[in-house]
Amino acid sequence: MTFQDLNLTPEILKALAEEGYTQPTPIQAKAIPIVLEGRDLLGCAQTGTGKTAAFSIPIIQLLDKKENKQRNRTIRCLIVTPTRELAIQIGESIQAYGKYHNLNHTVIFGGVKQHAQVNALQRGIDILVATPGRLLDLMQQRFITLNHIEMFVLDEADRMLDMGFIHDVKKLIAALPQKRQSLFFSATMPPEIVKLANSILSNPAKVEVAPVSSTAETIKQYLYYVDKGNKNALLLDILKDSNIKTVLVFTRTKHGADKIVKVLVKNNIKAQAIHGNKAQNARQAALANFKAQTTRVLVATDIAARGIDVDELEYVINFDIPNISETYVHRIGRTGRAGNKGTAYSFCDAEERVDIKNIEKLIAMKIPVNNEHNYPLMIENPPKAAKPSHGPRPNKGQGAAPKVAGNRPPKKSYGGGRDKRRN
Repeated sequence: MTFQDLNLTPEILKALAEEGYTQPTPIQAKAIPIVLEGRDLLGCAQTGTGKTAAFSIPIIQLLDKKENKQRNRTIRCLIVTPTRELAIQIGESIQAYGKYHNLNHTVIFGGVKQHAQVNALQRGIDILVATPGRLLDLMQQRFITLNHIEMFVLDEADRMLDMGFIHDVKKLIAALPQKRQSLFFSATMPPEIVKLANSILSNPAKVEVAPVSSTAETIKQYLYYVDKGNKNALLLDILKDSNIKTVLVFTRTKHGADKIVKVLVKNNIKAQAIHGNKAQNARQAALANFKAQTTRVLVATDIAARGIDVDELEYVINFDIPNISETYVHRIGRTGRAGNKGTAYSFCDAEERVDIKNIEKLIAMKIPVNNEHNYPLMIENPPKAAKPSHGPRPNKGQGAAPKVAGNRPPKKSYGGGRDKRRN
């Protein structure tokens, strides 16, 4: 099948050809005809399957058919997504696929001043791509009204749940017109997400491709057992391979991402971090440098990386093993996209072995172990931090036991997903 078979306008086909796209992905082939029919859609698809085009292409075509009759060009389509990076990516896709159609769109998100976003809204737009927080904020300030929404898209619904946006989403739904076409996408379908979908959709068609329990066959996966303290050294060893032009490294925490970047830069490897504590301009600059290959290593937390879409990215490294098994699939799905080859390396210390077992159970395969490296796992049972004593306090003047070098209890490790700090 080609895009020519999907009854798309010549303008969209021309734009797709200029982007180098000729064949739709499975979700695009299934979803585009359903959306063009005007039906609600429930899509279960992980990142990297092409779902952004699956909804943005038919939206452009449907909106272009109907002239915006409102004098001030009010918003007719609302696309809500959890992260700034993903919102920007969707906006870029709409720009690319709709370049030959007379539709205006803008992207709004928090973390930056609202002036430019408000100006774009006041000029009049057809399609709004937004993150929940900034959207609600501008609605409260009466810069946005959703009274004329014809099409509504909720993307990455499971990530919305993870990030605590579920109540914001419910507020947005309450402000939408009852009569509308709704599209709902989620990589996983836990009960709360199913309940949310049922509250949004009306007799939806269901599309499910590449379930989250599967990894692309084009991705080669390797597991390295290594002590936690030697992960930086192992990363530096791997990066000695000149064939690795760029690599996306995943860490569990923002602080961990910054520490890895410091180690890499100290060893003359161009690296940048992308996470929630970074200013929006810094995050976009880091991503642009990575795409241009002026930055060799991009270190990211899971939430910040959700919207990263880099063509032909071949290497991903799990510096920390995720304690949510589905996250592993999302991470390595950054590579091996659109049929390209990919390689995923995972560094596993002793405390993370239980997480690897859970991942292997989910993906129904054993990840091949690479024992040919310089830093094999030596500490099978890392010591735990000593529990505080509840004995009697020393008498005043008696003093505590003197500190002796080497006798301090080891610091508690946060490996294996025990660190619950937010990304």
